[in-house]
Amino acid sequence: MELIDLLLLGFSAVFLALWWRSSVSSGKSNKLPPGPPGWPLVGNLFQVILQRRHFIFLIRDLRAKYGPMFTMRMGQRTLVIVTSPELIHEALVQRGSVFANRPPDSPIRLVFSVGKCAVNSAEYGPLWRTLRRNFVTELISPVRIKQCSWIREWAMENHMKKLQNEAFENGYVDVMDICRFTVCSILVCICFGAKIQEQWISDIDSITKEVMLITTPQLPDFFPILTSLFRRQMKRAKELRKTQIDCLIPLIRSRRAYVEKGENTGSMMVSPVGAAYVDSLFGLEAPGRGRLGEEELVTLCSEVFVAGIDTSTSVLQWAFLELVVNQEIQEKLYREIVDTVGKNGLITEDHVEKMSYLNAVVKETLRTHSPAHFTLSHAAIEETQLGGYKIPTNVNVEFYIEWMTEDPTLWKDPSVFRPERFMEGDGVGVDLTGTKGTVKMLPFGAGRRTCPGLALGILHVNLMLARMVQAFKWVPTPRFPPDPTETFAFTVVMKNPLKAVILPR
Repeated sequence: MELIDLLLLGFSAVFLALWWRSSVSSGKSNKLPPGPPGWPLVGNLFQVILQRRHFIFLIRDLRAKYGPMFTMRMGQRTLVIVTSPELIHEALVQRGSVFANRPPDSPIRLVFSVGKCAVNSAEYGPLWRTLRRNFVTELISPVRIKQCSWIREWAMENHMKKLQNEAFENGYVDVMDICRFTVCSILVCICFGAKIQEQWISDIDSITKEVMLITTPQLPDFFPILTSLFRRQMKRAKELRKTQIDCLIPLIRSRRAYVEKGENTGSMMVSPVGAAYVDSLFGLEAPGRGRLGEEELVTLCSEVFVAGIDTSTSVLQWAFLELVVNQEIQEKLYREIVDTVGKNGLITEDHVEKMSYLNAVVKETLRTHSPAHFTLSHAAIEETQLGGYKIPTNVNVEFYIEWMTEDPTLWKDPSVFRPERFMEGDGVGVDLTGTKGTVKMLPFGAGRRTCPGLALGILHVNLMLARMVQAFKWVPTPRFPPDPTETFAFTVVMKNPLKAVILPR
């Protein structure tokens, strides 16, 4: 270790010791919720690491011991974990503006967000309002969704061909891989108005996966003061960021040339001027930043991929696992599709909105296999109270949304996959946004920082699920039997991706 490293380490140790004494004493005066006792300097961080289980899988145990709200100290960060549906609803819906902020980002995440210039990470204020308003108008408004219908139709035609080709070559299909490619191709065209080569789409998807993994919590997140000692991680993050920029900048520049000069090299641009998301960003005046530069454009477009690819494809994979295991549910869904459009009729976006059982299958998948166990981290914009405890502005407020989907007081037989519950039972009238009725599931968060792409993601899942079930019967393959074992890779996914045999209807 070099002398400068030793000096930095020594200085950091002194600083951390002083910070620990200060935080412990302030924690007592602030009356934070109780929680597991931690070690000096590192808090509960190493206790979590030594469990050799991902943090999200430890929360059930801690909830049982410390109640619906507890505190954990993870290095320099203090986390208040909220698991009660009532408290989650109070914080995110009833008092949404108070808990609408984001905590400080980690050094690695700041590399990719260009200083929190993104809808999900921006601090609650003028910049966030401008970015979110533009996102909603240009991506998920009814007019824009209808305008982009042809993109989904084009992508679905290719999707069905890919399924047939892979089944012919391998004897089975890898649900996750094919669905990822299709969703990515849709989002690329929506963002940039372009049809690009398959390898380029695969590169964007691959980079997106790497970005999601590298921005999940790591040691530098919990010890920002020691960032200089994590040079290898920071170097890797900066290299990946350069790869991401190099991959997307050509698309951005080609689109700008098309918008401003009418140039269309290689006939890549297929959407009219004004119909691509990035078009709206070229002239956007961002409060505190002015006109956005190319790096900000990369960040905002990449955010669409990060939010849209993994969640949608994870839900699809889990849905097909349940349909493969529960053939009677698959048959009931197929009958609804045939009754609506016929065996060979074209399923449109208007049709899937009206298919009650299809929507029930998707909701039950979201309940039993939520893509995320937590919402994105929140922070209070001012010191406040929740559940009788003080919530300072400098703590991460983490809302654990998985528990409510498993709560036997809210759901009958919560471990059973039963779509019918959303048509006649304990799921009737359940609102995914938490704004209406009793809060029983919040797969996309709630309140002001709820996932803005919820409607678009659900549309893609419904349309792909319906088309794939209409065309094929899905059955297990003896070589790779369905395995519901979970693991964490930004979202909660299958440890062993689903492979299934498809039989033409």
